[in-house]
Amino acid sequence: MELKDKYCNSLTSYSRFVTREVKIGDVPLGGTNPIRIQSMTTTDTMDTAATVAQSIRMIESGCDYVRITAPSLNEAKNLELIKKELRSKGFHTPLIADIHFTPNAAELAARIIEKVRVNPGNYADKKKFEVLEYDDITYQAELDRIRERFTPLVKICKEYGTAMRIGTNHGSLSDRILSRYGDTPHGMVESAMEFLRICEAENYYNIVLSMKASNPKVMVQAYRLLVNKMIENNMNYPLHLGVTEAGEGEDGRIKSAVGIGTLLEDGLGDTVRVSLTEDPEFEAPVAIALVNRYSGRTKDVPTHLDSNIEFIESNKNSYYSPFEYNKRTSKEVLNIGGSNVPRIISDLSNRSEINPASLFGIGYNYAVSLDKWNLTDMASDFIYTGDKTIDFEIPGTLGVIVNNEVWQKNNNLTRHYPLFCASEIFTANSISEHLNFVAVEQSTLTEDFIQSIKKVKSVVLILDTFALHGMAEQRALIVKLMAFNCDLPVILKRNYKDIEPEALQLYASTDFGALLLDGFGDGTWLKAENCGGLAHLNSTTFGILQATRTRISRTEYISCPSCGRTLFDLQETTAKIRKRTQHLKGVKIGIMGCIVNGPGEMADADYGYVGVGVGKITLYKGKEVVKKNIASEEAVDALIGLIKEHGDWVEETVVEL
Repeated sequence: MELKDKYCNSLTSYSRFVTREVKIGDVPLGGTNPIRIQSMTTTDTMDTAATVAQSIRMIESGCDYVRITAPSLNEAKNLELIKKELRSKGFHTPLIADIHFTPNAAELAARIIEKVRVNPGNYADKKKFEVLEYDDITYQAELDRIRERFTPLVKICKEYGTAMRIGTNHGSLSDRILSRYGDTPHGMVESAMEFLRICEAENYYNIVLSMKASNPKVMVQAYRLLVNKMIENNMNYPLHLGVTEAGEGEDGRIKSAVGIGTLLEDGLGDTVRVSLTEDPEFEAPVAIALVNRYSGRTKDVPTHLDSNIEFIESNKNSYYSPFEYNKRTSKEVLNIGGSNVPRIISDLSNRSEINPASLFGIGYNYAVSLDKWNLTDMASDFIYTGDKTIDFEIPGTLGVIVNNEVWQKNNNLTRHYPLFCASEIFTANSISEHLNFVAVEQSTLTEDFIQSIKKVKSVVLILDTFALHGMAEQRALIVKLMAFNCDLPVILKRNYKDIEPEALQLYASTDFGALLLDGFGDGTWLKAENCGGLAHLNSTTFGILQATRTRISRTEYISCPSCGRTLFDLQETTAKIRKRTQHLKGVKIGIMGCIVNGPGEMADADYGYVGVGVGKITLYKGKEVVKKNIASEEAVDALIGLIKEHGDWVEETVVEL
């Protein structure tokens, strides 16, 4: 890769990007060390016993580091007692102080524990959503002011051997950065680089960097830009990966896997935190599952890929940019490709019998008494039945894919479409005038095949892979299609077998999500054996499309994981809000425990619910405050009222069976 485009070692094979080693107590980070796991306490930092007890649960769940908020001098001072108690109980896990607005708290904490985390957006800067104007002179004056505020902390960290994370959050970019660089990944990178340059001027290098956002697309682009910037400046600081405010349950896990997994696939990341609106000891197992997938992975490049590797590495710059989202242009075939949302194929081929009840798990409910189909917002677009045809009346929005041999004998069946292997399509007795699926893989996509298939009417490619590092292989092949001006729609297919449903959710989110974030893929086909029921697979697939913001099928919640700054019970409140709003398809609701990242991180949310004091909630419409200091017991009702007031409320539909 050319220097201006480089952000990882390879686009076609797995190779971990080597960073410098950073000393964090007795658990070093980066270099050849394993990818480290961490989480953050949710207890009041002044409650020593509760914080120690929770820290122990986090350590026992797999955390290599424990992060604790220190919003003021009192909390920073109490870190000494927390550390002492943990050490007396035999736990020597390094502690990290989370700092936002208070430099004096950071300076004290740096003398006590092993690492401090500072946020450039609010450490010595401000955010009031004000548009500021700077010329070069006034902008430099602001940088000089920040240098004066920040340098004392750098010197203390250097003296005490304390590590530092410069952690940019998309939601807390300062008005100064926003005014010069905009609300962009580029602005996030520059925010961190300003602080990094101050550190290097003091010859301090014990630094970790992060680029967190609640939107995985923004998060991935920011990390890639950061690595590109480091390479340009001969830097190799280790990376802390995380999708902030990911939420809870399935949504939080899928969103985290999409963002974190995409970067892990490219060999980036030295430490991981999965941010869930759950107790922190539940975060580490998810992070471990994501990381362990790469523990034994080496360069996985079959010999037959050699020519394609050379091709993509030499041609990608003309067709692919990892730093911005550009959806691949494809022609429309029936309802696939073009401007259509990604289509979902559900695999029913292993079922001994397919009847109306078989479609329940993929969003179709048949009401016997009414003799009609009811569709949910997560109804699949196609089912693959293999050698079986459907002998009952199917919903009007559903298509059936059958093997070519079966279709040739039953090509008069309504909404049945053939699946050809690559060699069959050119010799078939007949093809559908509406839609033909052609299964292809790496060995199929020669230049001759691509030039020939382009001329066939109504073709959609099913791009399959069985490679260990399959995401990179599929990315390379899509770039190859683009290079030969092949605009046929592409369905991404991945295969999984005999893994736990929770692991399937994380792996599929990574494999599909990484490509969708880059604008690749007109649909998905998730084939899984013994990996969970059909409903689980269907929900996972729709969740991936939601997380990549390529197809919206449900309400989106941007909710923080809670910490010692949180001013209400975040888990309970999130559950209450979800229960009353989960039917509002396409509405985004931010639920934030405090003001630190709240307004910014939920800036693209339609509505916001933010703790601003003990028992006090402020409601937002977009970035604008609309109701202040509402009593927490009244705030959920007030949020519902606000949604209704702005015309985004619909009554929940009861499905008749």
